[in-house]
Amino acid sequence: MNDGDLVIELQQICTRFGSHTVHEGLDLAVRRGEILVLAGGSGSGKSVLLREMILLQRPSSGRVRLFGGDATALDAGAMLALRKRWGVMFQRGGLFSSLSVRRNVGLPLREHSTLDDALIDEIAEWKLALTGLPPDAGLKLPGELSGGMLKRAALARAIALDPELLFLDEPTSGLDPASAAGVNELILRTHALYGPTMVIVSHDVDLLWQVSDRVAVLGEGRVLALDTMAALAGHDHPIVSAYFTDRRGGAGRRHRPPPGAAEAGHG
Repeated sequence: MNDGDLVIELQQICTRFGSHTVHEGLDLAVRRGEILVLAGGSGSGKSVLLREMILLQRPSSGRVRLFGGDATALDAGAMLALRKRWGVMFQRGGLFSSLSVRRNVGLPLREHSTLDDALIDEIAEWKLALTGLPPDAGLKLPGELSGGMLKRAALARAIALDPELLFLDEPTSGLDPASAAGVNELILRTHALYGPTMVIVSHDVDLLWQVSDRVAVLGEGRVLALDTMAALAGHDHPIVSAYFTDRRGGAGRRHRPPPGAAEAGHG
């Protein structure tokens, strides 16, 4: 695989908080165009690793490479330019409670473009429609939305700048099964429409089966296994095999072709 095929490279990442070690020599590479899910038990460092990928937190040591460049020693201007290339959907939405949903979705455009307000509002409404929200959702405050609708609004804001890279932190947490299934379908539809590389943090077995190209299972400070769910099903490590004690996702498994398979005649 060429370096150009890798969007994220984590090399020998060590993360420590005082005497507590979260990551110890962790390596991980994310391929362009894939949906990679970070899984693992509580305390395995999934969300910490996500924060390090989006440059909200520096690892204690090791290198974070994004789009082929070293992101561990960037000046403020270069870091801002880099952050425009990705969108983030935070676990609890991260929307500003005092702003309408439409204003929340348009916020990245107001910060990073010279478009006028009317055009930004139009784009925001279009992004909300893409996520399946009704036309009046943009006029509401985030607190007036249901959990599933809030997730969709958060995704609409994450794709406001048409990013090359999307980070989703626990996109189905706190949702009932029907709403969670709707978010899974939304993730797949967004990927089909824009083709971004996606990194998702999740412990949802259904999402792992139905959405991922590959799953990285974290534990013991490192990546214990990295493969498709079908391949991981027979893994003998106890932390990895624990993900297969719950078979909720089995009946509706979606076997997604790997990135590039369609071009190779297997799509």
